[in-house]
Amino acid sequence: MCVLASRSTAGQCEGPFVRMLFALALAAPACGWAAAPNTPPQPTVVEYVVDPAWPQRPAELGPRAAVPGVAVDQDDRIWCVERGEVPVQVYSTAGKLVRSWGRGRFGAPHSIRFDSRGNVWISDFKRHVVQKFTPDGELLLTLGVPDKAGEDETHFNMPTDMAITPAGDVFVSDGYGNRRVVRFDPQGKFVKAWGQYGGGPGDFCLPHQIVVDSRGVLYVADRNSGRIQLFDQEGKFLDQWTNLIMPWGLWISRQDELWVCGSSPQWWQKDGGYPPPKDQMFMRFSTDGKLRQLWTVPNGVDGQEQPGECNWLHGVALDSQGNLYASDINGKRLQKFVRIATAEQSSAP
Repeated sequence: MCVLASRSTAGQCEGPFVRMLFALALAAPACGWAAAPNTPPQPTVVEYVVDPAWPQRPAELGPRAAVPGVAVDQDDRIWCVERGEVPVQVYSTAGKLVRSWGRGRFGAPHSIRFDSRGNVWISDFKRHVVQKFTPDGELLLTLGVPDKAGEDETHFNMPTDMAITPAGDVFVSDGYGNRRVVRFDPQGKFVKAWGQYGGGPGDFCLPHQIVVDSRGVLYVADRNSGRIQLFDQEGKFLDQWTNLIMPWGLWISRQDELWVCGSSPQWWQKDGGYPPPKDQMFMRFSTDGKLRQLWTVPNGVDGQEQPGECNWLHGVALDSQGNLYASDINGKRLQKFVRIATAEQSSAP
């Protein structure tokens, strides 16, 4: 039989023996507790470990620069846009450079996406355009008028991102200068636009990124208001998720898992300035708005960033093994975070 003395009982009983029993009960597990494991038999928490040697970025690409956008194609190749000498870079999961292009062709690339045919789409907010390319860099289509800002059927004002449906319709978050979403048909013809500056449902403070799920629902990261807004393809407001994250980057998986990267909610402007992110985090949502996973990394210090830290985390994408790829602005790099369940496996070339 096992007897444990409570604090009240110990206070009422006299004698050193009772006090000794009470002290032993507090100091060590009793009744066989020591034999019970304190970790689950199967992992219930997903963790990631940074691969500090990934990617093997060749020196001929020039000095490192901000990496605003990242995406993973159907063959698990990791694409990024860098604001450096060679903006478009493609790596294998093992970190080898597969191809690069774009020298002298962009002003300030922001996001990179793919359509169902494998074409590459890149937004360039400095040149006020969204462009469609072949994987080898051949220009196929330009939306917007290069180097001319506006807010009509043919002009953007610093567009940030684009989502392309399987049918080929294109939805552009025209976000840094304008506050709207613009829809085009598969041939690049203007269909409609919606949104205005504001904090109400359907309004925008800064539509920063946009993705579309398998049902055709659009998710817009309204970054500066700290929310994600949902729309149908006609622009009808469906829902908003607030007070969860300052959403910088969005990625939708083939399983309709919405990944969001950014930082804890905070006022975008305070005391006349723009406070840096308090932290750096990744969230995974189901399409009903439920948070399914949360993971954070340390904030890096300008010019002193260590592997595994992020400094103004800007974009996120995942490969088929569940590994995370994070693009960084102040950190000027692209990083791979290996899902622990696959960390021991060698990466495929």
